[in-house]
Formats: sequence, C-alpha cells, structure tokens
Amino acid sequence: MSFLQNGDKPVTVIGAGLAGSECAFQLARRGVPVVLYEMRPVRSTPAHKTGDFAELVCSNSLRSDDPQHAAGLLKREMSAFGSLIIGSARRQAVPAGGALAVDRDLFAAEVTERLKALPNLEIRNEELTAIPEEGDLVLATGPLTSPSMAGELQRLLGEEYLYFYDAIAPIVEAESLDFTKLFRASRYGKGNGDDYVNSPFTKDEYLAFYQAMVEAETAPLHEFEKGLFFEGCLPIEELARRGVDTPRYGPMKPVGLRAPDGSRPYAVAQLRQENLAQSHYNLVGFQSRLKWGEQQRVFRMMPGLENAQFVRMGQVHRNTFINAPTHLDRRYRLKKATHVRLAGQITGVEGYLESAATGLAAALYILLERRGDAGPDLPPTTALGALARHLTESRADHFQPANINYGLFEELPAGKIRGRDRRGLFAERAHRELEAWMAQHGFEVEERLAPLPAAELQPA
Repeated sequence: MSFLQNGDKPVTVIGAGLAGSECAFQLARRGVPVVLYEMRPVRSTPAHKTGDFAELVCSNSLRSDDPQHAAGLLKREMSAFGSLIIGSARRQAVPAGGALAVDRDLFAAEVTERLKALPNLEIRNEELTAIPEEGDLVLATGPLTSPSMAGELQRLLGEEYLYFYDAIAPIVEAESLDFTKLFRASRYGKGNGDDYVNSPFTKDEYLAFYQAMVEAETAPLHEFEKGLFFEGCLPIEELARRGVDTPRYGPMKPVGLRAPDGSRPYAVAQLRQENLAQSHYNLVGFQSRLKWGEQQRVFRMMPGLENAQFVRMGQVHRNTFINAPTHLDRRYRLKKATHVRLAGQITGVEGYLESAATGLAAALYILLERRGDAGPDLPPTTALGALARHLTESRADHFQPANINYGLFEELPAGKIRGRDRRGLFAERAHRELEAWMAQHGFEVEERLAPLPAAELQPA
C-alpha cells in the first residue's frame, strides 16, 4: 500500500542514533524520502567514539530476549515491522545468556551500511542548529543533544529539561584476565549455559572489595547539578552506599551460579563478551563515576582481574529528557509544534531498545498521516503502545524515564489469573492486538509473532 498520497516532501530526521536510524529506515524503505542529519564525526559528543550510526556507548546489551519478557515482546513487535535495529542486532549477536547483546562495531557498521544503501535517503554529516518552522521533522538527537538544538527545543517548550546522570561500565582486555580464578556460566544455565565469565568472591574478599568501593574517590558533578541517577543504571559505588549487601542483591548476586567445584560463591562479578572476537569483556553492572585511577585500583581487587587492562573506563554523563506528559501526544508530536516529533531517550524512555522502538513508532505515524489515515493509535495493550502510554499518561510532576515493563501496559481484565505467570497472557494479548492493528492500517507482518502457549493463563 502506498504511503505517498500526500506528496513526496522529504521527512527531516535529526540524529542517527538508534531512534533516528530506525525512523529513517522505516520511512525510506517504504518510499518516503528522508533527509537524515548526523553531526558526527564532524562534531562528536562526550560519550561517542566513532561516526557510525547507532553507536552503542553504555552497554552492548538490548536486554532480555525471552518472548514473554516485556523487552523480548517489544523486540518481536518491532521485528513484525522489519526493524533495522533488531534485525542487525540478531545478525551481529554475541553470547549473553537470555539477553540480546551485540558486537558494537559490527552492529553499528551494518546499520550504517544498510541506511547508506537506501535510494530514498539523503545523509548530511552536519549539525542542524535550528528547527524548521514547517515540514515533518523527527528530533532524535538523544540524551546528549547539542547545546544549539537543546536551545531550540527549550524555545519551543518554554522550560528547562529534566535530566539524570547515566553511567558507563568499564571494558577489559580478555588476554589480561586470569582464567584460572574465573569460571564460565550463565545464571540458571540460560543461553548456552556458559555465556558469562564469573569472578567469585569469598565473604572476606567481598567485604574488602565493598569497603574499597565506598571509600574510593569519585569524579565530582557540576555544583549546579544534583546527583540524580536513573535507578536502572546506578553507578556501582552509589549502589554500595545503600548497604553492604545491596550489590549482592544486584549485579553481584550469586544466585543461579555454581563454581566448578559445586560451591556457591558469596558474591559474583560477571563479565559479558563485548565483541565476536572475544577479545574484550564488559563488567556487567559496574558502571561507575569513580576516578579512573581508583577504578583500576578497586576493580583489580576482583579475583581474576588483578592484572586487568582496561580498554574503556567507567564514565558518567548527563542525559536529558523532556517532561513528556506535558509536551507529547500519543503520536510523539510536540503539542506546541505538531510538525515536530521526538524519538529516543529524549522522550523519557530508557534504554537502547526502547529508544529504537520510539523511532519506529514515530515513522509509522508519519506514514499513516501521509496516507490520510487518522485511525486508532497503537493499542496500549502492546509494547509499542505501552511506551507511548507511559510518556503521555504518567503524572507530570513525578515523571521519570522507564524501561519497557508490564507495569506500563493496560491492565489485564479484572479477575484472578490462573497459572504461574501473568506475562504469558500479556504477551498473547499483545500479539493478537498488534497484528489486528497492522491489518487495519495495511501493514504487512514481516516476521510473524509466534503464538504463545496460554492454556493455563486465562481469567477466572
């Protein structure tokens, strides 16, 4: 079905991160001309290292790939539309237990190559410093939006951004690890059963490590900014300050893991493969704002990491996002400038996966509007619709970023749910209603949402 009934004026997409790349791809592959602006590599950011599109900076993980997990469901909904991000991630995946993790470099290279091959896409490596007054525009500049574009957005919104601090975990050289002290295993045997490298701690080793973390010197924040961290990505030292056992109930939990001799460690630090060559490993959950020298001193206290060579140190950077319930509608349009849509973390979603999903959704709505289709929005019973529900129906005075989770969905029908897990019923309903929505609006299901066994998951 054609999406060009309202002419062929190009859509302007600003930013080629995950959201902008997905948005531009969905539009251009369906015949809508797109002009994609990406200021890198002409101008970089504090977190990026390359000029490739969809460069991952905080982690190489797109979270759980369990089809009944909300994140796994969101991936499958995106795949139904032929997602660039999810398709590329699956082709460039590295072992990560039950999660979908990628080789960063190969993933970004594939996304860049596929976008550059699209005939309806014009790429401009320059910074756009002003928001045009008319024409479809998607602002997907991410949490590190340039000062000039941030000023433009503030001009439209009339208020300051909200913000939080995001932290990046260190990466170490595989050759520098002592594998005689480490063991391979995934919690509860997920994935291939040995997708993670584990550093086991005795109680004494853990207590010494904990003490070193809480006493180590941290890099200062700006005086005019609060130390406001996103709960889903707390620096490990901030987590440790909440109590001596807090890391053991978080990233260092030993549950589901046994050492080769059958014993369960007192605590465990996990390392996840960072690239297909297995030459780099990410310290899972050890995002940090400790000073770099302190990171080397403290993290080398981990068994097996005594001589670790760091490819990248943990870092902290400011992520900005708008007060979405005040400023966005369900189709990601700014209420004060409806020709402008936002996509990505700047909307108030958290995570690579969710950012890409908002870019996909913004593209779908542009496609429908160009065809004159003002029909119903994505159902809030689906993962794609639930994200928009969070952004537009949350309380504006308590709005905070969120990953996809079933708490964002429209609730299940009243009544007791039989069965051990309500997630199956959420997922089965989402599959059914998304495919109905796609049929209603003329979208082909490019990857069928597999049916889920839900015989025991019925309302009482």
